[in-house]
Amino acid sequence: MAEITERNYRRLNFFRGFRTTEKDWNDGERYHVEKRRLHNRMMHGPGLVPHAIGGFRVLARSQGQLAVEVQSGYAVDGQGNDLFLWEPEIKQFNPNDFKLPATIYLVARYIEEFTDFISYKENLDFKGHRKVAESIKIEWSVTEPDLHTEVELGRINVTKDVKRLLDAKDPFNPQQNEIDLRFVPVAGIVGSFLSPQMLWDLMEMVRRSKTIYALMYHKLHITTASDVLHAFITLEMLLHAQLVDLRNFFSLYLIILNHQWTMVQDIEQNQPQISSQRDFSNYKKHVEMSLQRFEERQFSVDFLGGLMSYGNECQKFMETIFAKELKAPKKLEIKQSDTSTVIEAMKVRSVTFEERMTIEGQDMLLIDAINPIDADSERVHNLRITGERDKYRTRQKLKYPDGVIVESAGVAFEGGQIEYELKNVEPGKDVYIVWRMDYAHGDWEAEVEANDRRQANCICAGSDRKARWRNWVYVVPAEHVREVTLRMKLKPITAGRDINMFELWAYQPVKRA
Repeated sequence: MAEITERNYRRLNFFRGFRTTEKDWNDGERYHVEKRRLHNRMMHGPGLVPHAIGGFRVLARSQGQLAVEVQSGYAVDGQGNDLFLWEPEIKQFNPNDFKLPATIYLVARYIEEFTDFISYKENLDFKGHRKVAESIKIEWSVTEPDLHTEVELGRINVTKDVKRLLDAKDPFNPQQNEIDLRFVPVAGIVGSFLSPQMLWDLMEMVRRSKTIYALMYHKLHITTASDVLHAFITLEMLLHAQLVDLRNFFSLYLIILNHQWTMVQDIEQNQPQISSQRDFSNYKKHVEMSLQRFEERQFSVDFLGGLMSYGNECQKFMETIFAKELKAPKKLEIKQSDTSTVIEAMKVRSVTFEERMTIEGQDMLLIDAINPIDADSERVHNLRITGERDKYRTRQKLKYPDGVIVESAGVAFEGGQIEYELKNVEPGKDVYIVWRMDYAHGDWEAEVEANDRRQANCICAGSDRKARWRNWVYVVPAEHVREVTLRMKLKPITAGRDINMFELWAYQPVKRA
C-alpha cells in the first residue's frame, strides 16, 4: 500500500515501468502487518493461546529458587501483535527490585528491533537495516498489566521474607508466594475482552448462585428455582468457553433475572415461610432494581459491575435464609494406609494385578493398563520412545522374591525418554503407576513430568540378580492430578543404564463406603 488512512487501506499495485522506492516497499510490508493485527484484534481478543507450543505455562523451579520457568508459547496483545516465545525462559526474581509485600506480575511485551545492518563501501549513502526482528520481553512488574500492550503470564502475592516461589497447591486459591494463574487472559478462537479479574468475579458469582438454587430446587422442591439454576449452569459453560463478553453478557443475564423474578412470584404465592422473611424482601428488591437498570440501556463495564454487585447481594440474602441447610455436614474421617507400606507391598506382588484389590488395608481401583509390545495398546495410550541410543524388545522368564516364576515380554531403552497417556483418571486423587521390570538392571534415576509439570525424580535404588522381577511404583500426588488424562514422561539421567518395562498398571485409592 502507499499509505494507511483513517478510512481505508491501500495496498501496492504493480504495473510495467513502476519505479519503486524503499518507501513503497516499507508501506507494502506495513499494510500486511496492520491487516494481520486488525484480524487479531477483531476476531481473537488479547491473551495467550493455551495449547499453542508450550502454552506459556509458568512453573516454579524444582530447586525451590526465587525464579520461575516460562514455557514456550504464543499470545496476542491488545494491539493485535503476535507474541512468540520459542524456547523456555528462566526469570529470576530479585526482591530488592520491589517494595514488598506486594503483588508482582509477570508480563510479556511485544518489541521490534532493527537488525542486519549493512553499508556499501562503494556508496556510503546506501546503508540501513535489512530486517526487523519481532520478539518479546518477559519481565516482572509491580503495576497491573495493561491488556493493550501487555499479556499477563501470572502473578504472585510476594511477602517481605520470601525465600522461594512455588506452584499453587490449590490453583483456585493460591496462597502467598505461590504462582497465581487465575487472571491470565486467554485468546484463541474467540477470546473475551472482559478483564481477567471481571471474568473471575463472574465465575465466583455463578458458583455461589448454583449452590443456592440447587438447594432450593433439589431439597426444598421449589420448581421455579430449577430454571434459575440451569440458566446459571449455562452461563458457567459459556464463561469456560471464553464466549462471554460485553457483546452478549447483558442479554444472557437478563434471561437469568427474568427467571429469578418468576421464582420470586412463585415463592410469594406458595412459600410463606420464606417470603415473610426480611432477607427475602431484600432479595426481591435487588432483583427488581437490576431489571429496572436494564431500562436505561447503558450497557457498559460499569453497568456490568453494578449487576454483579446486586447479584452478590442477592446471594448473601439467600445464604442467610438457608444458612442451616447450607451448613456442610461433618466429614467422616477415614484412616488411610501408609503410602510407603502400600508401595513396598506392590513391588513384590507376584500374583495378578486385579481390577479391584486391597493392599495393606488400602482399597485400590485399576484405572488403566498398558502392554508396551501390543500395537493397539501403544496407539491408544500414545506410547512412544524417542531420542534413544538403543531400544529393543525382550522376553524374560524370571522369579519374584517369593519364588513365583513369571514369563513376560516388554521393551527396554537407553537414553532418550518414554511417553504415554493414562486414561480414566479421577482428578484430585493419587495415581499409583506400577510397571514390571527386570530388577537386575536397577540403580537408575529419571526425571518425571505429569501433564507437562515437573514431578519428583523417579529413583530405582538397588538391584537383584537372583529374584529379578520387581513391580516398580511411582506415585503422582493428588494435587498434580487435575485432568481425566495423565500424560507421563520418563527421562533417564543415569549414564549407561537402560530402563525396561514389561507391563504397566495404573491404580487410584478408593475409600470404603
